[in-house]
This record gives sequence, C-alpha cells and structure tokens, in this order.
Amino acid sequence: MAPRKPKTKAPAHEEENPNAHILGAGDIVSQQIVDTLETNYMPYAMSVIMSRALPEIDGFKPSHRKLLYTMYKMGLLTGPRIKSANIVGRTMQLNPHGDAAIYETMVRLARGNESLLHPFVDSKGNFGKAYSSGMAYAASRYTEARLEKIANELFADIDKDTVDFVDNYDSTMKEPTLLPVTFPTVLVNNNQGIAVGMACNICSFNLREICEATAELIKDSDYDVSQIIKAPDFPGGGRIIYDAAVMDSVIKTGRGSIKVRSKWNYDKANNCIEVYEIPYTTTSEAIINEIIDKAKTNFKEISDVRDETDKQGLKITIDLKRGTDPEKLMKKLYRYTPLESSFSCNFNVLIGGAPQVLGVTDILKEWIAFRTECVRRRVYFDLDRAKKKLHLLEGLQKILLDIDKAIKIVRETEEEAEVVPNLMIGFGIDEIQAEFVAEIKLRHLNREYVLKRLADVDKLKEAIADMEDTLSSKTKIKKIIIKEIKEVAEKYGQPRKSEIIYATDIEEEEEIELEQVDDYVCTLFFSEAGYFKKITPLSLRMSGEQKLKEGDRMSQIVETSNAKELLFFTDKCQVYKARVADFADSKASLLGDFVPTVLEFDEGEKPMYMAVTDDFKGYMLFFFENGKVAKVDMGAYATKTNRKKLIKAYGAKSPLVSAMYIKEDLELVLTASSGRMLLVNTAVITPKTTKDTIGIGVLTLKKGQRLSGVRPYTEGEFAKPHRYRTKNLPALGSLPSADDSAGDQLSL
Repeated sequence: MAPRKPKTKAPAHEEENPNAHILGAGDIVSQQIVDTLETNYMPYAMSVIMSRALPEIDGFKPSHRKLLYTMYKMGLLTGPRIKSANIVGRTMQLNPHGDAAIYETMVRLARGNESLLHPFVDSKGNFGKAYSSGMAYAASRYTEARLEKIANELFADIDKDTVDFVDNYDSTMKEPTLLPVTFPTVLVNNNQGIAVGMACNICSFNLREICEATAELIKDSDYDVSQIIKAPDFPGGGRIIYDAAVMDSVIKTGRGSIKVRSKWNYDKANNCIEVYEIPYTTTSEAIINEIIDKAKTNFKEISDVRDETDKQGLKITIDLKRGTDPEKLMKKLYRYTPLESSFSCNFNVLIGGAPQVLGVTDILKEWIAFRTECVRRRVYFDLDRAKKKLHLLEGLQKILLDIDKAIKIVRETEEEAEVVPNLMIGFGIDEIQAEFVAEIKLRHLNREYVLKRLADVDKLKEAIADMEDTLSSKTKIKKIIIKEIKEVAEKYGQPRKSEIIYATDIEEEEEIELEQVDDYVCTLFFSEAGYFKKITPLSLRMSGEQKLKEGDRMSQIVETSNAKELLFFTDKCQVYKARVADFADSKASLLGDFVPTVLEFDEGEKPMYMAVTDDFKGYMLFFFENGKVAKVDMGAYATKTNRKKLIKAYGAKSPLVSAMYIKEDLELVLTASSGRMLLVNTAVITPKTTKDTIGIGVLTLKKGQRLSGVRPYTEGEFAKPHRYRTKNLPALGSLPSADDSAGDQLSL
C-alpha cells in the first residue's frame, strides 16, 4: 500500500478568497450608477408597469386575465363550482407567481368579498369582506368558485380570432393578450395598482350609465358623457357629495378627489346610530378605532361603539348619551372620522403598451376603438369560414349535378389514391373540393341531401355579401357594438348603490323652524324683468292699473295666500326659494320688490318663472327649444333645511322656452317656429325625480326649427282637435286650419 501523502496547507490568499480560481472574482470594478440602473432596475420597473400593476383597455391586469381565462378553459362558465385550490393550481400554468398571490386575486374578483360592483367569480364559502380588515378569507381548500354569468361578456367570440394570443411563460400554452369584452369593464369595476414611479386608482361607475354613455359616444364623438354619468357608483354604496368642478375634471382628465359619506339611521327606541354603508376607501375597524381614540375629547356624546356586522351585512352601532342630537353628532363624526372619506381618482391605463392618464371620455373612446377592431376581426373570421364552406359546397354542387358520373369515376378507379385526382379531372374542381366530395357517405347521395346542400349555397352567398358589406361600412360596425352594449345593460344593469347628494344639500346649518305667519288671501304679480308685488284683495279693489317699468310687462298673476312658498327659476338653471310672507304688502302704484336683488341672484342672472306651492305636490314642466319636455316631481325641490338656492334646477342641454307648475295633468298646445301645433296631454310624459333631466322628445323639429311657445288648451278652441293629437311621441304636429288660430303663446 502506497504511503499517504501529507496534506499541504493552501496558500493564504486562496484561504481568504475561495473563488480565486474564477477569473476576475473579488476584483472591485468601478461602474456608473446610471448604467447599473439601466441594466438592473429599469427592466424590473418596466415589468411591473407593463405586466403587473396597471390595467389595460379591457379592464384587467395580467393576473386577472390569466385567472379568468383559466376558469373559462376549465368550463366554469356553465359547470358547477369546484374547489378554489384546483383553480389556483391550474392558473399557475399561465401565472408563474405563487399560489397565494393567485388566490388573493380570485378573492377580490369574487362576489362574496364585495370588492367589485359586478363580480366575475361566483363564490361559495368565506371570501372575507372588502369593508373589514378583520374578516379574513378562508384557505383555498375550503372555498369553491365558478364564473358569474356576466363573465360570458368577457369571452364572447374569443375563439374567433377577435384578440391576439401569445405563448405562456414556458411556451407550453397560448393565452390572450386582451379579452374581447363587450362592455367597458375598465370603468364598470374599480381597479387599483401601484407600479414603479406611477399608480392607478380607477373608481367604478354604474353599468347602465356607462353603457348608455358609450352608445351615445359611438353615435356622436363630441357627446358630453356628463349628461348621463353624474358620479361614480361604489360597491359599498354610501352618499357621494357631488361637486361639478371635480366631476368635470374626472370626466376630462381622469383626476380628482370624490368625497363619500356613510349612510346611517337613528334608532330612537335604543337611542343609537346605526351605520350600514361606509366609504369604499375605509373599513369598519378603522372607523371604530378612530371614534374610540377621540371619544374622550371630540365625542363625549357617545357612550359606546361596536361592530354588529352579521350575515345581513355591515352594521356599526354607536350608543348615544341621553339628550344627544344625532344630526349634530354625525356632522362631527363626518368631520373627524373616516365616516366621510375621499376617493382620489387616477385613471392610469395601458393603451397600446404605454401608460396614459385619461378621463372617462377618452377611456371610452379608446375602448370603442378596441371593440371596433374586435368586431371587425370577428366578422372577418366568420367571412373566411363561410367562404371556405361555400368553396366546398360549390364543388359538391358540381358533383350533385351528375351523381352517376361521380359514382362511375369512383368505381372505375383502380387505386384509392387516384380517386381524388380523377374527380378533379372529371368535374373541374380543385383538390380540397374533391377530397370533401370523396368523403361523403353513400347514404347522403339522396334527393333530400342534394336539395339541402343547394339551399345552403344560396344562404351562404347572402351571408357572405352581408359580411363583406359590414366590413366596408363603419356605420354597420357601430350599430353592432351599440346593439351588443345595450343588451349587456339590459341583462346586467342594476340600480345605483351610491346615492348622489349635492354640496348645497349638506350645508352645516341647523334646521330652522318656520316661524308662524299670518295667513290671508293675496294676489301675486310677477313681471318679466323680475319685479314682484303682493297685493291684498282690499288694496286690489281700490287700485288702478299696475305700474311697470318702461318695456316691462306682467308675466304671471297668481291668487294665493300669505303662507305659501315661492320658487323662482332663473336662466342659469338655478332656483331660489322664498316665502310669500318674506315680501311686504305692496300696491298697484309701486314697482314692487326686485327679486334678483332681494334673493341675491348671481351676477347677470335673470328670473324666468315663479312657482307657488305649500305642499310640493304636483309637477314642474320644462319646455326646451329642441322639442323636449321634462316633467319633474315637485318633491325634488323640497328641502329639510331653510335653504335659499338649489343648483341644477332643470336641464341645461337646450335653451328653456317655457316652464309651468301643474297640480294635475292637463292638455297643452305646443307650437313650433314653423307654425305647426301639437296637442299633448301631460299624462303621457313620464315624471322624473332628477331635477336636471334632459326630458323626452315630444315635438319633432326639422333643421333650423325650434319650439316657440306653449299654452294650456281650452276646450272648443280648435274646430277639429284630433288634427293636432297623436298616438305616438315625438310627433311633427299639424299646421293650423283656416278655422283655427295660433292664439297667444306662453313663452319666456
């Protein structure tokens, strides 16, 4: 046995650096920080921006899209719910991240979590709650899920080449780059993400409103979507404090801070406040902790606060001390706690691979362009398939004209490989057609089969011509998109969850009880210039002609009482409220009170109409130059507080021609500038509770014409009143006959 060699000690420099055998190991190299960032950090930053944190025009981030597409391929649109763990495992074929991240994505998409206005995952089990940080979701092995019905709109025609497909991370599967959504999901469901150097925070809007606004924008690219989209609609409800300037910024730029208040009610029997809807940006725990922290200093009226959330939903109970005014306390709570919070909008979306901050209008336009391309590709796919089928049937058609010849060719061909070439030569068809014919079963060579195939040829030719016409017509493509988007709104639309209140509705002023006033009969006079007079019957009998300013004339004379309320509508779509008792008795020999000065109108604002009421029952009618009429419930102008001014009192889309307060429905004569007249009963006009509604079309007008006047109809005024009536609205009306006159019009 050879003697063992003694161990030799390694050199000192090798002991200190075990990687000394690697060339350059341990050397200190000088490198510019800019080069390091470009080499190491920029690829990471771009990956986060492009492939993780920001949604694309279909409304989804890659993690959402991969999960939903996996569920679609698993047949979960129609099948039963399956374990979430199974779905998560399958999704990892597309998403190379951990199962925990995938499951968290599913949780936020699920109905049970209540994060989205229109959830895409139908869940069973504990998926936690978006409004509670303490209610954690169960593990994926305990919960089950499948796709909601609305998910059908995400994958409609995805197999018809409507979107591009790419390889997954290991090139073993294909996945879509976008989903061919049939409605603007990017604005219907909220989306939040933090990238590198940028972020997105998209609030949700009501599906019906978004679909309606999109349809109008397709018809007219200059349409003002704020006519339909007034404010967001959050999954948790609450009350949105409407601010015109902020919403205008959100619509145009995609930025703005929207204030949201909680909803509550007062339980008098238990002397407590129950909060049942909170802002989307906070949680019940955050609210309770804030109240507890400030209970000793700011909220001494509170004796206890607790979370009573159960299966019925969210509920925060605040016990009050005896004698506490709940209204005053809630004003303080709104001010010092998250019961009133703000949602900071930042509509950052990937458009064509580049992040852009866009307003609602621009996002909808980008979606319309995306959807137009999807529909075009779908039609082209169907057209190509139809042409291929027609090509086969045309070959079959030639064969069916002489079946005996075809059978003879097949029978007399010695080798099977020669059947197709012989058929090609015998009938002048190509190889694809001959192969198709050769595969036909013998049982199909009967009269019924022949006639059906020939009929299919004619139908295919018609369908192909229609599809080619569609591809060449932008109008037809638009009609298809509008039809589909209206169907979505009809199927899945739901009422608003978030109530809209105006800033003026929440002025921090205490309710003022109306003082007792002497009630007596009086006559009110209101002139076009805005002068108001209240004259008693005795004074009226003793007076002569009413004094008016030069050029002015009396527009309204109303017999009423001193206890009534007055509403003065102005040319700036506002209404000012007062009481008859606020004005002193006057005389015919005086000009009267100048209403714009007394009620402090805005500069240049002019009064248009005076309404007198005491119970706010009945309707306000607004007649616009474009032939539309708005019927607003008078209750929309009633307020609890003693407020003097209401904004958006009527629609501003078209100039106001006339206004009228009615207690019950009546017949009116509408006159166009062309002289045509229409007799309309106000009962056919649907009333609205929204004050600034644009109304419904009543009078059809040709280009350059307008509604010029309105007046109540007097029985017997027309010799043949049926000439001016119509069953359907809007209508053109009729020119007055020789026996009828235009009469005096009620106009402004």
